[in-house]
Amino acid sequence: MSGIQEEYGAAVLRVSEKAVRSIRSGHPWVYGEEVREIEGRYENGDIVSVANAKGKWLGAGFVNDASKIRVRLISRNRNDRFDEAFFRRRLAYAVDYRLSVMGEDASACRLIFGEADHFPGLTVDRFEDVLVTEVLSLGCERRKDLLYRLLLEELQARNIPIRVIYERNDSPLREKEGLPAHAGFYTAEGLSLTPETDGHVQIRENGILYDVDYINGQKTGFFLDQKYNRRLVGRLAAGRKVLDCCTHTGAFALNAARGGAASVTALDVSADALRQAAANAALNGLSERMEFVRADVFTYLDELAAGPRGRFDFIILDPPAFTKSRETAQAAFRGYKDINKRAMQALPRGGYLATCSCSHFMKDDMFREMLREAARDVNVELRQIEARQQAPDHPILWGVPETAYLKFYVFQVV
Repeated sequence: MSGIQEEYGAAVLRVSEKAVRSIRSGHPWVYGEEVREIEGRYENGDIVSVANAKGKWLGAGFVNDASKIRVRLISRNRNDRFDEAFFRRRLAYAVDYRLSVMGEDASACRLIFGEADHFPGLTVDRFEDVLVTEVLSLGCERRKDLLYRLLLEELQARNIPIRVIYERNDSPLREKEGLPAHAGFYTAEGLSLTPETDGHVQIRENGILYDVDYINGQKTGFFLDQKYNRRLVGRLAAGRKVLDCCTHTGAFALNAARGGAASVTALDVSADALRQAAANAALNGLSERMEFVRADVFTYLDELAAGPRGRFDFIILDPPAFTKSRETAQAAFRGYKDINKRAMQALPRGGYLATCSCSHFMKDDMFREMLREAARDVNVELRQIEARQQAPDHPILWGVPETAYLKFYVFQVV
């Protein structure tokens, strides 16, 4: 074992057979209870080696005793050295992947998607010349100055200048890493960054303009993962009467209106969200074709289902995550079933339903079973038009189930 310590200059954590199986299947996390023995010393945030009970090296990653996830692996390659060149190479891979799979759409996309890009706990969204970041791991937090500088250099080398980096480190998940919550403009000596902005930037997605409020908006200011699902809705909406539930900044509703919908109603319980959605409609000259309604989605759909079918013939359900833990998944199942039943009841035969869940803990098989039960309860059949997931700038690693979180289905109700 001393050979590993000399080679990596790090402590070695020997782990349980359960952890060994998980790592070999491709998962990058080692939980605290899976650590059996520690050789050497480290500080939280250091890179340590992970080995099995016999000392066979399995990988290296960020360690944090304050976190339930004790080690977050960043490499399984024994030849890696965790210097500047290593992190630059990783960032270059991530940027080039987005430019390849997103093409022109890379102007507003997720550049870094945490574990899927082997940067555990790091999110970087690009909105034109603005980067909005979130750091949820101590290892990346300790190295963020290096990572931001290298990322800016890699983007500049591809003729992508960045004006602003804004940190949205206000998630309560940071507390689990022993990190304080904060938000604000990032500056550093030698970087040409501008903190004096109003926190708004304009992007174009699917030909539609959006004003992104990256300071006060949810998450990083705009949900990029539904980009191509919104495009599909726009294509199917032509001539239809569309209800977009939980519209947020109006993205699905705007795609429907631009796609030629006969009418579009954008529904949300948040007055601020509706104001932003209405502003985006005005930005695109679509205000006259849309209406904005403030209401609770369950109450609104309940009243709609109690009346005659046909007021809307295309309903979109894009609610916030009903569960953020395994323990509440069954309660979420009931919530998703309730909202989908109401929508199915309100639609006429031949109407369209687009429905989704953004919760990793609502597994795809659970979501599909929920839809089957909802359809059976209201005596309708579902004819599947398409089944989708998140856009490819949010890549899915098959060894990391947490990266596959978005379920998106479009049906005809018959």
